[in-house]
This record gives sequence, C-alpha cells and structure tokens, in this order.
Amino acid sequence: MTDHILEVMEGSVLVITLNKPAKLNAWDKPMRDDLVTAILRASRNSDVEAVILTGAGDRAFCAGQDLNEGKSFDADRAELWIEEWRTLYNAIRRFEKPFIVALNGIAAGSAFQVSLLADFRIGHALSRMGQPEINSGIASATGFWILREMLGLARAIDLVQTGRIMEAEECHRLGLINHIVPQDQVMARSLELARELAAKPKRAYAFNKQRICAATQSGFDETFELARQIHRKAFELGETQAQMAKFLDRK
Repeated sequence: MTDHILEVMEGSVLVITLNKPAKLNAWDKPMRDDLVTAILRASRNSDVEAVILTGAGDRAFCAGQDLNEGKSFDADRAELWIEEWRTLYNAIRRFEKPFIVALNGIAAGSAFQVSLLADFRIGHALSRMGQPEINSGIASATGFWILREMLGLARAIDLVQTGRIMEAEECHRLGLINHIVPQDQVMARSLELARELAAKPKRAYAFNKQRICAATQSGFDETFELARQIHRKAFELGETQAQMAKFLDRK
C-alpha cells in the first residue's frame, strides 16, 4: 500500500483504489508503477481470487494522464512513457483472474482504455467515459486500437477525433459498461460479480483469458510500436507539450 493507491482485501477479492481524489485520480509514473506492482503481486498471490479497480472520491474513476507530468516530457521521455503504458496494459491483459473496474465517476483517456482492458465494468447513471485526449493535444494511438477492437472502426473514429465524453446510458448500450446500478451500490455489485466469477473453475477462466489475449496480441504489439513512433514525433515537434500547457491554463 502506498499514498498513490490503496489496497484492501474483501475476503478473497482485492480492491485497489487510485488515491488522488484532489486531481480526479489522474495518474503519473509513481501511480502507474505502484498499480503494476499491485496487479503483479495479486496475480501471484493464491489468496487473491479477483481484483476490483476503482477510484477515490465520487467524481472520477480516473481523469487519465496527469498533464502536469506530461507537459515537461521530451521525445526520449515520451518513448519511455509509452513503454510504461505497455507494461501496465500488459499486466491487466495477462491477469488470469477476474478483473473488474468499479466506475465511481468519469473514466477519461488512458483511464477509459484501462477500464476497457478489464473483464467487466460496473457503473452508475453518472458514470461517464470517453477519449478526450485530442482536446489536450495528445494523439490517441493506443486508444484508437482498443476502441476499434471493442466497437469497430466508425465508432473508434468518432470517439478519438471528437474527444466527446459518453454518458452512462450510451456506454451501457454499446456494451462498454456491463451493469448500471444505483451509485451507492457500485462497489457492492462489483464485489458480488467478482465473487461470482471467482467461483467458476479457475483454470478454465484463466485459459479463456489467455485465448482472448492471444487473439489480440499482434494488434497490441503493432499499436505500441506505432504509438512509440507517433509520440516521439509529436514531442519532438513540441506541439503536444504546448497543447497540454494551454489546456492546463484554460483549466
């Protein structure tokens, strides 16, 4: 447990909470590193039968990248940044136990992507999701791929190029939120589902996840190679940092 994330066992279910509510749980390298460590530790711990990932407070699951960190990146740091995301996304994709996101609020940008890599998502009527990275000058290289896998080309283009945020009803209709429950029942329903899934034959569940991961692995690898190139070029030009700074000034 660190200041960046909180870990609590609820029986055999590990609840991981992103813990920066004052910044809408926006993540930076220390939070990403701690989250990867927690997920990998949970994967090796036989006492952990499922994981729920949520955010502190009632406004946001996670607002995505902390732009105060990103606005200072140069091209070399941007490449390392993409590798940090590859590590986190791989940890989630290869986690062979049930992995559920409890959407206590908005999931934006990279947080939207992380939530879509989970097995299931539980939200409430005010849970919103979207890919607004374009509005702060960030190319949506990995987000486009995940959205295309989930929704198809036309909807992926819509979401990455407009940067619009979807309301809970649209997310549910599209299958991005599996269940909508009253706000005060999001965690209870997530725990119920986690325990239901954990009770299923564990090897079969793990083999299914291995198959899902294998089916998308080539696209995942290609996406991160392109993302590395795209973000290096963007940060070399300086446009991304400048747009991040402008976005923060407007805020």
